[in-house]
Amino acid sequence: MGLMRWSPLARKEARTVITSKGVWLLVILIVLWGYRPSYIGWDGLGANITAGYVQIAGTVLLPLGVLLLSYQSIVGERTSGSVKFILGLPVTRTDVLLGKIAGRTVGIAGPVAVACFVLGGIGLVDHGVFNPVLFFGMVLITLAYVGVLVSIGTAISAVAKRTVTAAGTVFGVIFLPLVLFWTQISTTIFTQVTGTPVNPYEPPASGPLFLLLRLSPHGAYRVVSNWLLGVGNSANTYSHVLTKLEPQTQTNAYVVEATFAPGTVPLYLHEAVGVLILLMWAAVPLGFARYHFARGDAV
Repeated sequence: MGLMRWSPLARKEARTVITSKGVWLLVILIVLWGYRPSYIGWDGLGANITAGYVQIAGTVLLPLGVLLLSYQSIVGERTSGSVKFILGLPVTRTDVLLGKIAGRTVGIAGPVAVACFVLGGIGLVDHGVFNPVLFFGMVLITLAYVGVLVSIGTAISAVAKRTVTAAGTVFGVIFLPLVLFWTQISTTIFTQVTGTPVNPYEPPASGPLFLLLRLSPHGAYRVVSNWLLGVGNSANTYSHVLTKLEPQTQTNAYVVEATFAPGTVPLYLHEAVGVLILLMWAAVPLGFARYHFARGDAV
């Protein structure tokens, strides 16, 4: 019954997003951004470097684009006054929140999937036949990441009173610290708490440090996607991981296999924990937004 209530709103939301120019501009940009042929990628993955392109497509531009396409989902309705009409329908505020998230996720995930398959076609022409199971796995985890980002952006939109507040929050609280600068923030936190300076070229074999690095949604996405690619346990991009694991090579990637002695890696650094972190980033903002939106504080 709940599904019947919010599904029309979700369909309308999906149509609105998928027919916007912004989402298709994002498709073009992430195709151009994701296509990164490299010798290290070819040596490490062979034709499966095409699946690596999907991971690159999911970094930086994708989270920025998804957040920008999500932050107005509810606060925009509030500033235009149309939220009163929506809430006058036979739906609960939770239905509105779920419909917005589901619709935005579908509306953005569809075009992002198109971008991934364009990269797949380019890779097929350039590098030959790749593992289709691996490629589809990379596409699925990237679309799941889109859903996480939509949940975060919509949660902010539900709580914020003004559009400018929502925009400032997604950019200044989510994108900049959690996507662009999380590595620097993590190492600074670790140094301040432990008093141990971190050399990125020879980091300490510290479980808490490596856990910090993957606590952001962006870091967790790269941990899980590296796990699928089979390149190593790290919150860095696959090419940096492969470079770090090359003999007599110096790079500032934080890679578990290059730092910890065999048998000393804490269980909480297993790549599967990255899946739990992504789920946490989808559920916690949604729960917080539901609490405030349902109480009427955000209307």
